[in-house]
Amino acid sequence: MKLYRCAIALVLCGAAGLLAGCGTPSQSLNMALPAGEALQLRGFMPEPLRGQVMLETVRGGNETSVWWGSRVSSLSLQNALEDSLRAVGLWAMSQQGARYQLQAELLSLVQPLVALDTTVTATVHYRLLEAGSGKTLYERSVRAAYKAEFGDAMLSQPERLRLANEGAVRQTVNLMLRDLPNLPL
Repeated sequence: MKLYRCAIALVLCGAAGLLAGCGTPSQSLNMALPAGEALQLRGFMPEPLRGQVMLETVRGGNETSVWWGSRVSSLSLQNALEDSLRAVGLWAMSQQGARYQLQAELLSLVQPLVALDTTVTATVHYRLLEAGSGKTLYERSVRAAYKAEFGDAMLSQPERLRLANEGAVRQTVNLMLRDLPNLPL
């Protein structure tokens, strides 16, 4: 009987521990393009795009909550995109005079409920428009997955989920930016 009570207490403590840390917000700094990759891409960016891209308000993100786990907010995705555009030299210093507008919408964030190795798949719809005419120059729904290993955060499933969220979104940003040098401008 004593062993039975100890097992129940252990299960309840574990469940309380999981609920206490279910929501770990994603950080924009970890979703932005890393400095080495940005430096590599910077030289390939087309001249007409350099310093000419403004970012519209990002849509589709959700705030992290204790009950629904780690999410990616629209604001954190917007900050990550802004940092990435700056890093590759596309960010327009004057948003009024920018020749191009980038739109982004987080369409989906597919997450496991519980897993040791946590894989998250993010889908972000990107659209680059000519500011004056509204002509679409680039449009793609980019889907990417990222796996956070058990060893990345052994004691915290919410932390692994946050890492996987950030990695998946970072991959979509990376893929979108790698598409831009191929645009016929």
